[in-house]
Amino acid sequence: MPLRRTVFFISDRTGITAEMLGHSLITQFEGIEFKRITLPFIDTEEKARLVAERVRQTGEADGARPLVFSTFVEDRLRDIIHVPEAHVVDFFEAFIEPLESELGKESSHTVGKSHSIENFNEYNARIEAVNFALAHDDGVRPADLNAADIVLVGVSRSGKTPTCLYLALQFGIKAANYPLTPDDFGQSGLPKTLQPFKHKLFGLTILPERLAQIRAERKPDSRYASVDNCKFEVAEAEALYRNAGIPHLNTTSKSIEELASTIVHKANLSRRIY
Repeated sequence: MPLRRTVFFISDRTGITAEMLGHSLITQFEGIEFKRITLPFIDTEEKARLVAERVRQTGEADGARPLVFSTFVEDRLRDIIHVPEAHVVDFFEAFIEPLESELGKESSHTVGKSHSIENFNEYNARIEAVNFALAHDDGVRPADLNAADIVLVGVSRSGKTPTCLYLALQFGIKAANYPLTPDDFGQSGLPKTLQPFKHKLFGLTILPERLAQIRAERKPDSRYASVDNCKFEVAEAEALYRNAGIPHLNTTSKSIEELASTIVHKANLSRRIY
């Protein structure tokens, strides 16, 4: 039976930073089953005491100290969460003081700086990029592709839409996508719609067997989801990429985060938001 530990991600704001950093750390420990609990907006002493008591009770029930990853700006809240019945890692406490020493300047100790809309231009860039990705999904409005930073191409269900949305939400990049269909195969070059934007194209591919599984969830027992049809479409799409000189990635075993970061790097794109 695997070891089990409870992990709390606690913050006075969204908890996103605590989740991301904490998750990155615990994934390095194999053979342990982690029960994850996120508690955002713990921004008063009363809420902090309730959370501290919940952490204590969890430790008693589990017979093992919970792990607590937190990002509290205010010392008074951080002190309440620091209970001996848990192993607490507060990222602000760990990193802010050394940075203050190095930079010779005190931090602002302002809650919510990393995920706020204080920088209107940056926030607006994120919203515009998300709206663009939604408006240009699955080849919709191809005439507007000149406004895209990148255009992902690939067969249906190869990962284009979620990757476009992640690029928009996390990087502020305007990403459109165009689905390759059997009508696009067997031609001497790129589909006519894509030809003016060849320099913006990036291809996605996938193992046919995995593609068949994904499509079967949508349309079971259909030709669309058959392994033979998936093999044909993937082979034709990859041939198109090679013939047109389009860079491409296999999405089969890559996370959305990996895909987006790789595309940004290989396509020489710049992050517009942080």
